[in-house]
Amino acid sequence: MGTRHTKHRLQTAREALYDITNDVMASAEASGVRDGICVVYCPHTSAGITINENADPAVRHDLLLGLEAALPDQGAFRHGEGNSSAHLKASAVGSSVTVILEDGRLVLGRWQGIYFCEFDGPRNREFIVKVLAG
Repeated sequence: MGTRHTKHRLQTAREALYDITNDVMASAEASGVRDGICVVYCPHTSAGITINENADPAVRHDLLLGLEAALPDQGAFRHGEGNSSAHLKASAVGSSVTVILEDGRLVLGRWQGIYFCEFDGPRNREFIVKVLAG
């Protein structure tokens, strides 16, 4: 029982943040691990994973707006697919998060949620949840 991973699939829109907290919680519970860590990983180069506020949906909008302002498309980019800003955003956000698992529950702050961040959709995507006993 010490380790297990599950793959989750989702269909994404052009650019959006998807609350995947419940999916991650379900994977953690299904693992049977009571105490350890839970890693959520994105195997894509133009999408990422983050933890942020989940109380006000406007935060998602503002995060995307801020990332676009900080990392806009530029004519000087050379990448042939034309999605260099998506790669930059994914690198800035990161490809994984680690959450403590205690008494079978994710240790998240009161206002925290886990998000899959799409920067180059629409796409068929996946994220992986790995639970490690400790």
